[in-house]
Amino acid sequence: MEDGSRTIYSVKTSMTKAIWETRLSEEDEIISGPFLRPRQMLSAQEYGGHLSIHDDDQAASLGFSGAPIEGPTHFSQFDPLLHKIWGNEWFECGCISTHFKNMVIEGEEVQALASKPSEGAKSTRIWALKKTGEIVLEGTASIGPDHPETELDRIMRSRPTPSNLVILEKVKIGDRSSTGIPVKISMDQHLGNNYPFTLNEKLNKITEYCDWYRPETAINSPWGKAIIPMEMVNPLVSFSADFLPQAKQPSIGLFADLEIKMIKGPLFVGEEYLLQREIVGLGESRRTESMWLKTSIQSFKTNELVASTLLNSAVLKDSYASYDKEAKELGKI
Repeated sequence: MEDGSRTIYSVKTSMTKAIWETRLSEEDEIISGPFLRPRQMLSAQEYGGHLSIHDDDQAASLGFSGAPIEGPTHFSQFDPLLHKIWGNEWFECGCISTHFKNMVIEGEEVQALASKPSEGAKSTRIWALKKTGEIVLEGTASIGPDHPETELDRIMRSRPTPSNLVILEKVKIGDRSSTGIPVKISMDQHLGNNYPFTLNEKLNKITEYCDWYRPETAINSPWGKAIIPMEMVNPLVSFSADFLPQAKQPSIGLFADLEIKMIKGPLFVGEEYLLQREIVGLGESRRTESMWLKTSIQSFKTNELVASTLLNSAVLKDSYASYDKEAKELGKI
């Protein structure tokens, strides 16, 4: 449908039923979704014996105006756009690779945007904005099987590896899990203190709901069973223990960058997978220390690599009470 200079359409499959009731707009080679209000679901998140930055009091103690919504929550707003561009390939071999720039507090509205790629292109730029114009995240979206360079490939290549980290003193590049860690997500499975909700509860609040996410309606999907939303892949790989060296506690962390890559997807609800984790990079800024954790997701039945994630998890220096003392001992300050 034409609306002035804009093209407006709903996202549909080859069948008659829309899988999202999302009105997308296209203008000046940019596809955009509507402004939506993502919901906070991590206010009760706990790790290291304390609440996380998603708790209002913890956020205020670190100088933030409110508890931020977890970055991957915004990924769901891109699914209708990227499915419009690449169809079912987006679920099967799509990759979203983003740098988080500004926090979103519950009640704020966010819009997802993507550059319209040329015909046959395998990659495009994506970004999300608040109504104020402030950038929430930016990065790339692409499809495989031979994925082009991603946003996080570029970022990792451009940043030096620091030495003498304080909070991450025990974390080393090359640290990896010794055995495959079995995981799965079922509809009513509680995901523990790190993700204190179920998939069913998430789907009741997700910004862009799709019938392919629930077993009772996913029978009409191309795969005949429910798929795990992109924004829930990080909870899949994060709610189980990995026994890798961690940040010293008590300290507060946040996501700086995240990439989710499907290789032979999608991932399915209730299906078991094996995880292999490895520290592939370290970083430091004025306010944070960070570690890059790559997680390979394998089929439990065949050991075949089906997906991966790359997370740059940053720890706030101000949240670790002994930072200045230990930094002086290491000669950093």
